Amino acid sequence: MLLRSPHNCCFLCFILVLYLVAVGLAGDPYVFYDWTVSYITASPLGVKQQVIGVEGLFPGPILNVTTNWNVVVNVKNNLNEPFLLTWNGIQHRKNSWEDGVTGTNCPIPAGWNWTYQFQVKDQIGSFFYFPSLGFQRAAGGYGGIMVNNRDVIPVPFGMPDGDITLFISDWYIKSHKELRKNIESGTSFGTPDGVLINGLGPYRFDENLVPGGITYQIINVDPGKTYRLRVHNVGISTSLNFRIQNHNLVLVETEGSYTVQQKYSNMDIHVGQSYSFLVTMDQNASSDYYVVASPRFVNSSAWSKATGVAILHYSNSLGPASGPLPDPPNEYETSFSMNQARSIRMNVSAGAARPNPQGSFKYGEITVTDVYVILNRPPELIDGKWRTTLNGISYLSPTTPLKLAQQFNIPGVFKLDFPNRLMNRPAKVDTSVINGTFKGFMEIIFQNNDTTVQSYHLDGYAFFVVGMDYGVWTENSRGIYNKWDGVARCTTQVFPGAWTAILISLDNAGLWNLRAQNLDSWFLGQEVYVSVVNPEIDKTEVQLPDNTIYCGALSSLQKDQAQRVNFSGASPSAEMVKSVLIAILIALLGSFIM
Repeated sequence: MLLRSPHNCCFLCFILVLYLVAVGLAGDPYVFYDWTVSYITASPLGVKQQVIGVEGLFPGPILNVTTNWNVVVNVKNNLNEPFLLTWNGIQHRKNSWEDGVTGTNCPIPAGWNWTYQFQVKDQIGSFFYFPSLGFQRAAGGYGGIMVNNRDVIPVPFGMPDGDITLFISDWYIKSHKELRKNIESGTSFGTPDGVLINGLGPYRFDENLVPGGITYQIINVDPGKTYRLRVHNVGISTSLNFRIQNHNLVLVETEGSYTVQQKYSNMDIHVGQSYSFLVTMDQNASSDYYVVASPRFVNSSAWSKATGVAILHYSNSLGPASGPLPDPPNEYETSFSMNQARSIRMNVSAGAARPNPQGSFKYGEITVTDVYVILNRPPELIDGKWRTTLNGISYLSPTTPLKLAQQFNIPGVFKLDFPNRLMNRPAKVDTSVINGTFKGFMEIIFQNNDTTVQSYHLDGYAFFVVGMDYGVWTENSRGIYNKWDGVARCTTQVFPGAWTAILISLDNAGLWNLRAQNLDSWFLGQEVYVSVVNPEIDKTEVQLPDNTIYCGALSSLQKDQAQRVNFSGASPSAEMVKSVLIAILIALLGSFIM
């Protein structure tokens, strides 16, 4: 029994206070990573070459977290050039300081380290990180991001028996610096030397196409089990078709949205896109099975060698994979990929970061406040240099990041004058920014006048993909918009000679990068920033970090080295205090129970 007395009541009050303090300090968990980025040697296609590794790994480690966790990543740059990581699809709610692109961050100089700290606030899903500077993505430096549901939010499918991440990418034996020079001189990439799966070359499915001695990916599975495959196209310019011999792909999630669960025999995955599939091992395992990633929207026979092949190996397999690869879609059926993309719908009955957000956020009923029709064109000469443009403007990255210029009121760094249509004037190089309306609802139509598929990505947001079609977008095109269950994602494809329309709720204050994911288009100028400023004082928007690196007009503020953080797995102080208080609470309760 519990002894009742005034003395004991005082102690019980004290215990209650301790408990409340402990609960107040609980907060959201922290996870810590200490990553060194360096050049390492690899031979993905049988030829030794220099690639970018993270912690000595190519691809880099998986960042595995849960909704609302705080992530601290200390990055040491051991390359011989400046470096930044960007977190493709992480929204950085009111914290564009951690976005890792030139408009928000000064590069990490060679030999320096810098610590990213951000929260994966109110989102779930499959994403990836990669280097954002100087064509470095063509050399690797990428890795996966898994943001899991909190326990209180159910996943709209049964728990899979395993979780497998696959990176598919076009690949060149030339270094990223050579590729960079070629693009600057107006030379296209040409045919890739191969397609990699998890940084490895193809299984030798054809002795005439694939030389011997290449290491390939083996995916080990057990019969009868179901696995979640998270597939990311981390390449630089090539749309890839993903398929598994004799197996169906059940699409369940893409870039943070649970989807209506549909079976596909294959899926076109465009540059920068991520998908989650459930795959059930329901075959008889008379042999292993091919896992294939092959180029799309190319007709040249030279591309036949550029096919990525991994092996799906059942634990009871009776022999190696054999026979022809599973067929890709017909290249001449131009509408196949678009119809497939249109078929992807959001699961509006499922919760994600919060219970059923679509139920209270019916985007089709919201009044649009701003409309931008953004037209791209193939590379062209502007002032004697090869450039790409959006609405006739090729983005010029200033030496002072836009976010820092905004913070310190430095005039002349950028202009809030990006046009909402193509202007009747010569193309130019400029630092022109979209002036977004905080809590406005923006409609963007991407019109692709190039001859290749282009992908476009917006940092800081998931946008609703509401329509796409061939031809030129007009006001009447809104008649085919999906105003109910268009999927929300962060990267969308735009087919050649076609348009794609997206809707965005601008509720995330900050400066956000809107860019081509195709690396050649991005590098030559196809990007713009969207400035979203809360006109009221917002105490929840993250302030200038203490460890900010300064450059450009603010170089004089920079000390010898940005703040170093040595955590090595240490727990944050709030978590330690919480643990101590809970221990005291348990001990005190024990002393009063008889």
